Amino acid sequence: MGFLTIGSFLFCTGLVALVTWRMTRAHGAGASAEGYFLAGRALTGGYIAGSLMLTNLSTEQLVGLNGAAYANGICVMAWEVIAAMSLVAMALYFLPRYLRSGIATIPQFLEERFDGGTRMITTVVFVLAYAAILLPMILYTGATGLVDVLDLQSMTGVGRGTLITGSVWFIGIVGSVYAIFGGLRSVAISDTLNGFGLLVGGVMIAWLGLDLVGGEEGGALAGFAKLREAHPEKFNSLGTAEQDVPFSTLFTGVLLLNLFYWTTNQQIIQRTFGASSLAEGQKGVLYAGVLKVLAPLILVLPGVIAFHLYADRGIANDQAYGTLVNDVLPTPLVGFFAAVLVGAILSSFNSALNSTATLISLGIVKQLARQADDQRLIRSGKALGALIAVVAMIVAPLLQGQKSIFQYLQTMNALYFIPIFSVVLVGLTFRRVPAVAAKLALLTGLLAIGLGYFVFGVGQPDFPMHTFHFLGVVFAGLVLLMLILGMVFPRSEPWVQRASGLVDMTPWRGAKPLGFGLIVVVLLIYLAFADTSVL
Repeated sequence: MGFLTIGSFLFCTGLVALVTWRMTRAHGAGASAEGYFLAGRALTGGYIAGSLMLTNLSTEQLVGLNGAAYANGICVMAWEVIAAMSLVAMALYFLPRYLRSGIATIPQFLEERFDGGTRMITTVVFVLAYAAILLPMILYTGATGLVDVLDLQSMTGVGRGTLITGSVWFIGIVGSVYAIFGGLRSVAISDTLNGFGLLVGGVMIAWLGLDLVGGEEGGALAGFAKLREAHPEKFNSLGTAEQDVPFSTLFTGVLLLNLFYWTTNQQIIQRTFGASSLAEGQKGVLYAGVLKVLAPLILVLPGVIAFHLYADRGIANDQAYGTLVNDVLPTPLVGFFAAVLVGAILSSFNSALNSTATLISLGIVKQLARQADDQRLIRSGKALGALIAVVAMIVAPLLQGQKSIFQYLQTMNALYFIPIFSVVLVGLTFRRVPAVAAKLALLTGLLAIGLGYFVFGVGQPDFPMHTFHFLGVVFAGLVLLMLILGMVFPRSEPWVQRASGLVDMTPWRGAKPLGFGLIVVVLLIYLAFADTSVL
């Protein structure tokens, strides 16, 4: 790595940190609990869209999803384009109800709808899942991407395992500084700044990769045509039963995991709770939906390009993207993209860590010490956030050796995604379901999925049902359980949501037209690349 590469990496990384610090400092993000955890409820549509996208668009996507495309083709784009439909549901149905209550966390909403016990269970589940699953995954995929993009093994001669462990701790420490000392506003600002660089860099890599496939005379467009001609099986939007995302799973587990992720996942939707108004929140969510429709260009297509170029080398799925970046980017731009990649890693990590601190402070500390003032809540959030970060940094290197890191992430996330989403959806839709039904559904869902994974072999070749269909069955069972309990032991009075008055609830006029347009675009994308002969 030359001086120019090192210089561009340090310059870009330092510039984002400086701008974020100045903008956060100017707004006094840490002066109150609302300022620290919700950016003072002052986020506009642009910040929300940028933060939503970059929190999601990180190395578990760049490395993991491109690795899945390397093995399966474009059918894995379901995780991206179906997300646009989930964001429409968030903007039009879920967000108005969340903002009406003026909540800071999903468990807080569940306390309002059910009771304090439901809130405590959900908070503990979120915190444990983030510490043991989400945060380690972000750190591991981030370290993997950084090692491969900068080709640190060749440069240093150090073993891959050692480099990944060192990178995990570097990313974890820097990310903790952003999240623990800056609060949500620093997360949103750094997300937006890095998001622009990541989109530019991602598109550049896809274009240069196509150009390499097309050759000197053909160019990028000829490269795309050559890819489709050489690997038609990789360009089918409908996955087969042998692939990671069979078409039928789009209507069961894939849909449910997408809906939870974009409508209920605290790590993602916390920035929407900081919206200055419902209209700005809806703008941010739907702008992010537009970007998700375009995301396969940088999250799926490079994986197919890498398959064309490297299939005969026998490289691992999750090394495909880093190898492609190394081959197609001009040397002076490697440092720029490495800085952007680090920014993406930090974005997801510090967003998840900030959400964890929020859950602990507002969901546990405030419940146990109800007289705690804002400064005590912030201090407790910082201290416990630092502890969670250390746990994640210890766990992350243990993930080495997974066959498909992205598929592993989705499967493990389902442990808590499915139970929590079922409770939120039933709570919003059926007003007489009692608190005992919610608590029982949470515990039953965790137990059922855990037993399915670790005792009965869900996901193993000899199990008679696809993992995502199993999750759909569990979800349906939990909803049915709550509805039956709601009929047998109904609330004495139907739940009535009370308006907090904290947020301007005037909706955005463009929300419904843009939402409808996004759904049409998703359907057209699937039709354009569909080969029904595989079904």
